[in-house]
Amino acid sequence: MALLENRIAARILGAIRAHKPTGVPNDAPSRSDSERSVAKLREARFSDYQAVADLKRRWGLGADSIENWERLWRRNPASAESPGERPIGWVLEANGEVVGYIGNVALQCRYGGRTLTAVTPHGLVVEPAYRGVGVSLNAAFFRQKGADLYLCTSAIPAVGQISVVLKADPVPQPDYGTVFFWVLQPKPFAKAVLRKLGIKSSLANAASVAASIAIWVDTGLRRRRPGKSKGDASVTEIGVNELGNEFHELWIEKTKERARLLGDRSPETMRWHFDIPGSRDATCVLCCRKNEKLTGYAVVRDDEPDESGLRKSIIADLLVLNDDSAVVRAILAAAHRHAKRAGSHILEVMGFPENIRRVFGEARPYQRKYPACPYYYKAADPALHKTLAKAEAWYACPFDGDATLIRPSYSSSRVNVPVPEQYIEEQAVVVTVGAPPSK
Repeated sequence: MALLENRIAARILGAIRAHKPTGVPNDAPSRSDSERSVAKLREARFSDYQAVADLKRRWGLGADSIENWERLWRRNPASAESPGERPIGWVLEANGEVVGYIGNVALQCRYGGRTLTAVTPHGLVVEPAYRGVGVSLNAAFFRQKGADLYLCTSAIPAVGQISVVLKADPVPQPDYGTVFFWVLQPKPFAKAVLRKLGIKSSLANAASVAASIAIWVDTGLRRRRPGKSKGDASVTEIGVNELGNEFHELWIEKTKERARLLGDRSPETMRWHFDIPGSRDATCVLCCRKNEKLTGYAVVRDDEPDESGLRKSIIADLLVLNDDSAVVRAILAAAHRHAKRAGSHILEVMGFPENIRRVFGEARPYQRKYPACPYYYKAADPALHKTLAKAEAWYACPFDGDATLIRPSYSSSRVNVPVPEQYIEEQAVVVTVGAPPSK
């Protein structure tokens, strides 16, 4: 039995480095070829909310609420700056039923002295019988006009391949798809991984004890934790809605350092980005100061437990003046302490430039890799696209695109919230999939 437990413990440590997310339910309903009708592509309307929410729920995507649609499509600060009226997304429709969807969110970015209009897709979902024509949703996203940048930041391998066909490239930031994480509670973490591995319940208890001891020893021997912060940097914690003028000043100062692509981090946009209505996650901001001046911050999100019981905290954003390594260390140590207090099993971080990742690496995190790069980009201007082919042009992290913008959102009401009256009579151009676009 001891030998078996040791083998399971070794498997747990291996799974730590190679964890893969679960897919959609295998028992979800499907359609036969005889039931399938011709799908038509059209722009999404606000009144599609319920049909899209039902489609997402059938295929295992996170819950959504009409309050969140109000946030995304009516309260987005970037929408006021976008020229013209931008589509909120596209749907595939067959026999009056929505069988496919992709959302379209407007964003703003800065590169040097330029302000760029960006768009990001989210929530791509297609009924299996129509997945052969589902690429038309991706094509509609990339062919929309009036955007400087197209950012696809949470792509699964198949979507990444489609993005490449549509002339997008993977972000050139090295190791973007490698996730760093620290185990905070070995035993609950081991139990959660055992559930993911499908270990029989008769072995689970003994195996989780053996695995947790192995993780605890490995963490101690290899010192897999941030060190204590040194120097005159102090870190305090506030809520997202408390972001004010000093954050605006830090943001403006950061944009003047050197030319790198940065998502807009004005306080208004930050509050909009992280204040998700109906979310069960908790979000805080860790503020680092030197001599009473704000020199950096991190946004830490504490997620609700997943289906296996695993709870994680993630560093959703981090911005430090001049990428000061001492400030990064102080913030990482504070994030580690915060995540432990929050009861999370792991602290996770993905992305960020190489010099910041090097500081993270000093704390000897575990690593896991995405099967393919999850971040693709395309610039409308070929010259800008060529400029962005260089790693030093990027500050890519989970704040970009929809990676942290979209979370499960639950309605505040138990009944369906009525769609605002002004959206009921909306009209949209309908295009048969496969037909050439109208001129």
